Amino acid sequence: MSAPRLNEESEDVELVSACRSGDAELRERAFEWLVRRHQKAMLNLAYRVVGDYEEACEVVQDAFVAAYKNLPNFRGEARFSTWLTTITLNHARNGLVRIKARRSREAYSLDAALKTDDGDLRQDPPSQDPSVLEQMEEAVLRRKIEGCIAALPQDFREVLVLRDIQEHSYQDIGAMLQVREGTVKSRLFRAREGIKDCLKRAMEAS
Repeated sequence: MSAPRLNEESEDVELVSACRSGDAELRERAFEWLVRRHQKAMLNLAYRVVGDYEEACEVVQDAFVAAYKNLPNFRGEARFSTWLTTITLNHARNGLVRIKARRSREAYSLDAALKTDDGDLRQDPPSQDPSVLEQMEEAVLRRKIEGCIAALPQDFREVLVLRDIQEHSYQDIGAMLQVREGTVKSRLFRAREGIKDCLKRAMEAS
């Protein structure tokens, strides 16, 4: 588990260094590779924070533009992925503010596309030739989980996504959110409990 991550970090360092070179073409190619390496993870994070796919795409685009402009200020004290996640999270918060009013007026559609972990949308859940009933049950459960995540207070939702979905360390999350590790663990515990309670209520109501 650790070796691939170390290799990724090393490649990020090399690409960031290339982005700071004097060759404009080299800078653009290097940053394009950084975008390819991290865009799915950033889109996944943005979507789970704002709950709107189109808005999440805009958030990620704005985040990468901001990252490119601010690369000269990146000192390498944290991993590039941590730094980029912080930028994306800040833009996602701004996006959430923009769409709160709109989302409050929109009804949730049972036919809405499902979000997958790889950043793509599709109408059906992953299939290993399950029955139609199994597909329906899985889709319903997925919607309930997504709804429970979206219903969490923003502070709890961010920690849950960063830890349980993005798999960042407590230390990195604390740095991203500018809070102590103890606060991260406390919010994560309460977020998980909130998900459990929400799912229990959803199952009892169904």
